[in-house]
Amino acid sequence: MEQHVFTLEAVNALVPHLAEVVGKQLELRREIEERLQELAEELGEVPSNLETRLADCPRVRMLKRELLELVPDYQRGWKEVEELGAVVKDARTGLCDFYGNIDGNLVWLCWQFGESEITHYHSLDEGFSARKAIRDTIRKLSLN
Repeated sequence: MEQHVFTLEAVNALVPHLAEVVGKQLELRREIEERLQELAEELGEVPSNLETRLADCPRVRMLKRELLELVPDYQRGWKEVEELGAVVKDARTGLCDFYGNIDGNLVWLCWQFGESEITHYHSLDEGFSARKAIRDTIRKLSLN
């Protein structure tokens, strides 16, 4: 599937909405992890599925029901991020990349939750640790 190649300006225009959605996602993840931990404490382990059983105590049933509501919301939230054109690289930290173009090369314009704009990029075959700063000269001359 062909990906949309973004300008720096176009991605930065998305950042406020992206930050809002990803912030909600990180909170949902925290809630899900808390409930899974509570469920593990009640059952002695995290269950392989969330189906309620006759033997489940009321607390376990409640936790399973809550998780069955939270998980689809969490999945929908990341789908919304992807529909913006982002590629979710790390759901734990809110790391997202967008296809961009620098000096005629396809790159990842890299954004992580907490950043107010895109300030870094890296090649498609590199990861977060290889991020390079987008300098003013690149902003002016290289981005389409």
